[in-house]
Amino acid sequence: MSPPLDAVRVERVWVAGGVVHIEARTRELTVACPDCGRGSARVHSRYGRALADVAVGGRPMVIELSVRRLFCDGPRCGRRTFAEQVEGLTARYQRRSPLLQHLVEMAGVLLAGRGGARLLQILQVPLSRTSVLFHLMRLPLPSPATPRVLGVDDFALYSDVYGTLLVDADTRLPIELWAGRDAEQLATWLRTHPGVDVVCRDGSLVYRQGITDGAPNAVQVSDRFHLWQGLSKRVSDVAAAHRGCLSAAVPEPEAASPPTNPAAPSDEADTPARRHAKRLFEAVHAVTDTGRSLNAAARELGLNRRTVGKYARAAT
Repeated sequence: MSPPLDAVRVERVWVAGGVVHIEARTRELTVACPDCGRGSARVHSRYGRALADVAVGGRPMVIELSVRRLFCDGPRCGRRTFAEQVEGLTARYQRRSPLLQHLVEMAGVLLAGRGGARLLQILQVPLSRTSVLFHLMRLPLPSPATPRVLGVDDFALYSDVYGTLLVDADTRLPIELWAGRDAEQLATWLRTHPGVDVVCRDGSLVYRQGITDGAPNAVQVSDRFHLWQGLSKRVSDVAAAHRGCLSAAVPEPEAASPPTNPAAPSDEADTPARRHAKRLFEAVHAVTDTGRSLNAAARELGLNRRTVGKYARAAT
């Protein structure tokens, strides 16, 4: 929003160091007290404010504004003086214009920290990613509407401490978050937010009782994750209970008859890796068969002790 033209008088404009400077001062108008609303034009003093505004022609802009501090003559008002604010140009404790502040906030909402900082750098608003995130976290969250389909689930905060999360199942956006798994707390929330038609929950009896008390007409269902989780647990319990029956139902394997004429190893099996393994096998057994230890054989052959042990235990 642009400020009213009759509220500010521009005195001069100049460019210094690549920055556009605008020197202005507020006019002698009646301003309402922020507490009692009574108008006042009696000046206490003046002071200067430096406000950053959106860039003009690719150059950053700073508005050096002289504003008034006024007396409040309301007999019942506790505020004796107050600083005037220009609508659309100033805000309390703010060093940016509302238009520039909105630009910073939207950059944080759309692109978060790093992306928002890069976009603002292009728009001649140099801010770090942490500053963009700071302004993003200051934004008030919109009040969510009561969902038609509500998702209720718990999560572990740490150790055995759990919390409850309410989610709009249609938009998949979180709604409420509180510590603990309490049926009465869930029932109270449902009573204060009528209009829930379907509640998607896990198999907890606590949540079932809370939904029954708070929204008795709501249909209680289970989501896909908890259906598969319950089915997997049930199948695992059944398999563990009937483990003996499963092994008894497996037929005994038929004994394989020994080969009458074992085939000699083919030429294709005689690979370099097989010849290397055979040389290691013979070398290790030549040392260990004399009664020497594995450590002594490893030192003598220059092999790792585990390699020597593997070949020493092998029969062929």
